[in-house]
Amino acid sequence: MYKIGIDVGGTNTDAVIMNEQQQVIANVKAPTTQDVESGIYDALDRILKQSAIDPRRISSVMLGTTHATNAIIERSRLSKIACVRICLPAGTSVEPMFTWDASLKAAAGSDYYYVHGGCESNGRPLAAKSLDRAECMSVLEKIQASGVESIAVTSIFSPVLASYEQQFAGWAAEVLGEDFPVTISSEIGSLGLLERENSAALNAALVKVASAVSGGLEMALQRYGIEAQIYFAQNDGTLMTLEYARKYPILTIGSGPTNSIRGAAELSGLKDCIICDIGGTTTDIGILVNGFPRESSVAVTLGGVRTNFRMPDIVSIGIGGGSIVRQTEAGVTVGPDSVGYNIVRDSIAFGGNVLTATDCLLASGQAVIDHPDCDLTRLTVIPQHVWQQAIAYINERVQTAIDQIKTSAANVPVVLVGGGAILIPGGIEGASKVIRPQHSGCANALGAAIAQVSGDIDKMFSMAGRKRELVLEEAANEAKQKAIDAGADPTTVELIDLEELPMAYVTSEFVRIKAKAAGAMKAMSAV
Repeated sequence: MYKIGIDVGGTNTDAVIMNEQQQVIANVKAPTTQDVESGIYDALDRILKQSAIDPRRISSVMLGTTHATNAIIERSRLSKIACVRICLPAGTSVEPMFTWDASLKAAAGSDYYYVHGGCESNGRPLAAKSLDRAECMSVLEKIQASGVESIAVTSIFSPVLASYEQQFAGWAAEVLGEDFPVTISSEIGSLGLLERENSAALNAALVKVASAVSGGLEMALQRYGIEAQIYFAQNDGTLMTLEYARKYPILTIGSGPTNSIRGAAELSGLKDCIICDIGGTTTDIGILVNGFPRESSVAVTLGGVRTNFRMPDIVSIGIGGGSIVRQTEAGVTVGPDSVGYNIVRDSIAFGGNVLTATDCLLASGQAVIDHPDCDLTRLTVIPQHVWQQAIAYINERVQTAIDQIKTSAANVPVVLVGGGAILIPGGIEGASKVIRPQHSGCANALGAAIAQVSGDIDKMFSMAGRKRELVLEEAANEAKQKAIDAGADPTTVELIDLEELPMAYVTSEFVRIKAKAAGAMKAMSAV
């Protein structure tokens, strides 16, 4: 039995087939297409032909995709949403989606409603211990009449007490149907009402995108007779089931860089290092800590919206193999714009008229590309000082980005992966060593294929009248159950991180606990 990892990037869609011993059988690159799905079909076709493996022996497929990110940035294919804030009689001074720009509100909708409920930081109700059914039913009837396609529900301090959100979601199922998508903020974000509400609202807006992507992947697999379990890569370098991804598509944002980090860790054998993934459009740099990507400690802005769900700590710069090189009065610049997946049509080496970073490196003689349409004689038109300055510019930008993400001045190993890794042919200042592992070009797809399934929580617990050990155990068990719900084999789930954080301006009996658990995906089975 085998598994396939697929990663959709801005330039290429990479695919890899691995056996049960985690050995790479075959890997391919296919140009990412405008509709993305066609690129996935092409990558599947190439990998199956190259490996000559019977499609019926593929037991699982893991996908890392940029669909969710692109939908938000492009303001396209989003579901029409309504936000319900459980907050009255307080919590109305800043309206939901207040910081969203007009284009995003036009694409996703701007309807919102207030209902009585929510609690204070110590769990004390703002209004009552339960929601007012008549009030909520009135709101749900208005939502039903408005033609809204998805709902985001946010209650004040729901990380302390999630029952208000859960109760509203239950009534929404009665009115709108069991299959109507309802996102509750306590399952997405952490503390911070507006950021958590934004995270839930973006997730609600993405459910249609997730449905289209998952449906397209299912059809692609059916075309090749592959009856396999489908997993989506998450932001933290782990996996979730197809059903989980349809419910929480926001968690797939940032999966591309984390796939590369996890893949680079597997290829290099390192658990603590800096990963530099150079693609066709961007260079993403992250840090691996104990085998997992380090998470960002600050709020993440996505498409102009401030959120607070978990994201990897990544420094991204507009440098890649397809980056456009220009001569200016101040000197030669590279990027941030790129020819992307049109590099084999537009770059000079391939017969086009756009000078790219890849052209400059090929002109220097420090790299060779095995492609039938690549003709190095075309590069004689590039002046030597231009390609020299371009290479120096690329190295300087990458080294600066590596310095930005480091937490100390000490030299650390740097692992170079990605199709554009040829842009750094030599050493890197500040690196104890530079590792270019075998199969580095498919590290992102490999990272998706080897990933574990995880679950995590970030919420507040009351210590009043309870032993600390029992509270920590409760938090750990919640994280483990989330991993199991996401598709992990219960017998393999282990706690990998548990952090207890005291809260400022909150009574000492309350503590914030972050917990994360992970395990192997459910056992592969023959079809």
